[in-house]
Amino acid sequence: MILTDRIARGVADGEVSTVFRRWSAPRVRVGGTLHTSAGIVEVVRVDRIEPQEISNADAHRAGERDAEAVKAALRGSPQNPVFRIEVRYVGPDERVALRSDADLSPQDVAEISAALTRLDKASRRGSWTGAVLAAVAEHPGRRAADLAEPLGRDKDSFKLDVRKLKNLGLTHSLETGYEISPRGAAYLRAISS
Repeated sequence: MILTDRIARGVADGEVSTVFRRWSAPRVRVGGTLHTSAGIVEVVRVDRIEPQEISNADAHRAGERDAEAVKAALRGSPQNPVFRIEVRYVGPDERVALRSDADLSPQDVAEISAALTRLDKASRRGSWTGAVLAAVAEHPGRRAADLAEPLGRDKDSFKLDVRKLKNLGLTHSLETGYEISPRGAAYLRAISS
């Protein structure tokens, strides 16, 4: 589940505690966490709800003006059920500090290289980390679909792989596309010397 920047900041500020989604089945679980633009958000509760049961009070907890605004914003097939997801802010995303840490020791470089090797070995398509890092570094701000195509990749699997690099602090998301983080740039410099 992706939270918009406005909603993520609302959760972090304590103004938003509920999110509504229309799905064929729940896509989050109680106790799971989400990495958002404002930090880590935990899923506290997931309930199926009929759209007509959404109240104005529910809407206010979701950061919306009224129940009609919530219902109008629901995406997906009207045949799919609606879920009310209660969330809470856990804290800042540790990857933000990690991606800013560009003072890499030889041990840091070795640990990053080992992590990338593990990702490559675990992939059914073979080595991909070097090509994806290079594509993001060469084309900051380019959309995922546009980065994936020259690599012979589909957008969704490409995005999942970039997220794996983001978890290592090597990339970060922009409003559109991605860019190499300071840590990622330092790593690329270290391995090219």
